[in-house]
Amino acid sequence: MNKIKSLILGSAILALSAAMIGAPMAAAPDGPASGGKAFAHGRRMHGGFGGGAPLISLALNHKTELNLSGDQVANLEKIRTSYQNQATPLHQQVAAIEKEIADLTQQTPANLILVKSKIQEAEKLRSELRYLRLEALENGRSVLSQQQRDQLNTLVRSKHGQFRGQRGQRS
Repeated sequence: MNKIKSLILGSAILALSAAMIGAPMAAAPDGPASGGKAFAHGRRMHGGFGGGAPLISLALNHKTELNLSGDQVANLEKIRTSYQNQATPLHQQVAAIEKEIADLTQQTPANLILVKSKIQEAEKLRSELRYLRLEALENGRSVLSQQQRDQLNTLVRSKHGQFRGQRGQRS
């Protein structure tokens, strides 16, 4: 009976680990590996200021259309750089912890106390990353006028519609 419980518990932990390993991949577009143009991207970042797209980069890429001043461009670049400088080491730490969790769950028997501790450590870092995204969004929002925010939201909606259309087409 203990072997069955161990097997079930081990399977559950393995499934949880697999799910947890997928989470950093979902967040990966925020990091420098995506070309250094990421900002505030995440599945939980819906609504508000454009639904979680890399808004600072999008605004900077469309600075002429948004009629951004030189000061606004400089402030947005500063916000983006600050976010990236803070988020990059956290992303690296989360990836390292996820690797540790995967290694720990491969051991027989798995040290569940240590696995739980590592999961909690990773979640604390993810919550810090989420806060940093929200902070950067709010700081970016404060740089733009209401008209510019409205234009950016329209731009995001049109880009989102184009992306959906491309995904819906068959190759």
